[in-house]
Amino acid sequence: MHADRFRNAARYWRSPLVPDADMVTAEYYDHEFSPHWHDAYTVPVIEAGAECFDYRGAHHVAEAGSVPVINPGEVHTGARAVDAGWRYRVFYLPVPFVETLARDLSGRPESSPWFPDEIIRDPDLARRLQIAHRLLENGADPLAAELALVDAVTTLLGRHALERPRIAPLAADAHRVTTMKSRLAEDLLEPVTLAELAQTVGLSTFHAARLFTRETGLAPHAWRNQLRIVRALPALRAGASVTDVAAASGFTDQSHFTRHFKRTFGVPPGRWR
Repeated sequence: MHADRFRNAARYWRSPLVPDADMVTAEYYDHEFSPHWHDAYTVPVIEAGAECFDYRGAHHVAEAGSVPVINPGEVHTGARAVDAGWRYRVFYLPVPFVETLARDLSGRPESSPWFPDEIIRDPDLARRLQIAHRLLENGADPLAAELALVDAVTTLLGRHALERPRIAPLAADAHRVTTMKSRLAEDLLEPVTLAELAQTVGLSTFHAARLFTRETGLAPHAWRNQLRIVRALPALRAGASVTDVAAASGFTDQSHFTRHFKRTFGVPPGRWR
């Protein structure tokens, strides 16, 4: 294999945070997809190289940074568009999941969203989709991963659906925010999903995250990590090891704790102590 070629390698995987969805992390050199279709929304992000494909009567070339969405039930192909091949991440999102997020955005029933035939070239959307895909794949922080996924898919809907859902107004609600804070603070070692957090206040995942972020200035997972750091300070002052403090505070590992600590204080926890 030449060093400048991608491999033919693909990993299909699932996340409990997105029931019935498939995800793919893959790179291809000379693989060619025959005409086929999926019963889900196919949402790829091309990370490197380029892919070409036939879709709805036209030939397309998707380069790095592009998002070539395929609507459910639509026949398409796939092959390399450059000598090296291509690398991408793909979401296969069930129709009910996307419909639910569209309904959550507008606050009323929405027909199945439809995306344009043209390739979406939106670097910010591509970045959001990549972040969500990576967080779901590593499975370390379900709250951050689910929030990133909702953010990415609602951004896709709000910017690029042919009939874009109008975002429903959101009133201030200090009681709901306080309830969510209490849920996040109950047990910092317990994983909490965005769906669970939203359920405690009777909101959709989109509106729960939107309300919390607007009222506190931090997304729910970021607020919870900040609380973990604040509660970790007395143990650090008392001389506990960084490894022990990280585990007791609910961080995945020492490097996870150190990364967030340094963002807050500008120095690693060991040096701060």
